Amino acid sequence: MNQPRNAAARSIGIIVLLVVLTILVAILSMNVGKMNLSPMEVFKVIIGEGTRKQNLIVFDFRLPRIVLGILVGIGMAISGCIMQSLLKNDMASPGTLGISSGSGLFVLLYVTVFASEGLFSPIVLPGLALAGGIVAAILIFLFAYRRGKEISPTGLILTGVAMGSGYSALSLMITLKLDEKQYDFALRWQAGSLWGDDWSYIMVLLPWVLIISFYVFYKSHTLNALNLGNQTASGLGVAIKKEFIGLTIAAVALASGSVALGGNFFFVGMVSPHLARKLVGPNHKLLLPTTALVGTLVILIADTLTRTISFGADIPTGIIITILVTPYFLYLLSKAS
Repeated sequence: MNQPRNAAARSIGIIVLLVVLTILVAILSMNVGKMNLSPMEVFKVIIGEGTRKQNLIVFDFRLPRIVLGILVGIGMAISGCIMQSLLKNDMASPGTLGISSGSGLFVLLYVTVFASEGLFSPIVLPGLALAGGIVAAILIFLFAYRRGKEISPTGLILTGVAMGSGYSALSLMITLKLDEKQYDFALRWQAGSLWGDDWSYIMVLLPWVLIISFYVFYKSHTLNALNLGNQTASGLGVAIKKEFIGLTIAAVALASGSVALGGNFFFVGMVSPHLARKLVGPNHKLLLPTTALVGTLVILIADTLTRTISFGADIPTGIIITILVTPYFLYLLSKAS
């Protein structure tokens, strides 16, 4: 009896530590950048005693970017966790299944075709990304489906990789026809850039991510049952098809909203659940919040580095994330082989 309690207490302690680390990194991110602010100056801004310049730096430039990074980290990480749990495959993620590429194609079409005519709306953008993600998911399931047989997780991932390559090729064709300004945006978005750091976008993404994340956490017991296998889950009274569809839509929605305003943070959705499982184990009541915090930390740390270290160019956050997590990804592959 004491052992499970000790394990739960340890996991809760890890979650609290991750929360503290996230707050510390967020505070550090507000302090540093091309225009440094001391912790006392940031504190004065927060309590309403900052100068006009300090208020501008914190509230218009840094804070919205930090909040966006947190939301994108939560969205991509939880989406990856859901997909890995449903498919029982550690390689599953919004990137490997082609969901991010499908959302990205729709976003790119909207930004480059409709936005150029003044039809740009922060409300339409995540919805359109969701439509692209759902279309991608439906096509992937249709191509992977074999009548009378269960859908193979490996088949789904291979189909997703193939579809993702097709979406990327279409996106490239569109990108090559853009003018210089649109091309620069598309290139940075595809590399993973927190471009939607405006409060109008964040106010749309915030309820989107929080409501869906709470729904997924509410379904954590269902994810635990599905993780035991379909037969066991069915014996426990889980409506497998209904729950699978509902959780898949939630995963697609989280990834699509994140992709719409943050670009393709492919590795966050894949690596965050791995790290979280090593920290707290497979229980989704602990795994989901831990995964969200790990994803948030990865993005915040990478974004802080891009804003404080001179790389000789304005490097998108997604490239730094790829550099940071590639060694761990290679480690996972070596352990799996």
